[in-house]
Amino acid sequence: MSETIYDQIEIEDFTFDPATQLFTYPCPCGDRFQISIYDMQEGENIAVCPSCSLMTEIIFDESDLQEYLDQI
Repeated sequence: MSETIYDQIEIEDFTFDPATQLFTYPCPCGDRFQISIYDMQEGENIAVCPSCSLMTEIIFDESDLQEYLDQI
């Protein structure tokens, strides 16, 4: 992967919003890293900030997602 990962963050540190089905985490630029639960089910583990070029890697097991899917 040629992109630079800003940090590695545990899934428990992200905020999950069942309405948008997004995991979010504060970005240093003032916006929030975000990734959808469905992208994570497909194996994606990189959350991006829509306002800057930073990305963060989410540390999780696929089995962790069921807890959040139950909230939808």
